[in-house]
Amino acid sequence: MNLDQSQPWLQADLLQHIQRLCYSFQHWTGKPLIQISPENSPLAIANLLFNADFVVVSHGTQTDPVLNYGNHQALELWKMNWQTFTSTPSRYTAEPMERSEREQLLAQAKSQGYISAYRGIRIASNGDRFYINQAIIWNVIDREGKLWGQAATFNDWEAIA
Repeated sequence: MNLDQSQPWLQADLLQHIQRLCYSFQHWTGKPLIQISPENSPLAIANLLFNADFVVVSHGTQTDPVLNYGNHQALELWKMNWQTFTSTPSRYTAEPMERSEREQLLAQAKSQGYISAYRGIRIASNGDRFYINQAIIWNVIDREGKLWGQAATFNDWEAIA
């Protein structure tokens, strides 16, 4: 286990979670989340995903799910550090008036496995609002089919003035 708190995404439990993110994205969409080669170690994959130029976020299976992963782009976009991000209920990534639509989409993704081409409004910790475009939301599962949560990825967002 990596105990370096400056890179918490490299801890053993998160390395497993990142493997599930990659596996389940490929399972549902038929496409890789990131381009990796068979010789990439879990540590190398974790670094590639954390430093990717697109957003990846996930939350767990709690009744009020809490964010459990956000790569560098996500942390920058929502203007939070790792500790704050991973202790935030995921519903707080959307404004109160946007939360019911968000919940409906998460329920749809849960029943279908994934949804794509989602567009919605999100809010950063400082109040900045932005559209996310062409987002993919998917169920995070392991190779046995156990549900671990849900995740989203997108590479297109725009500030709302």
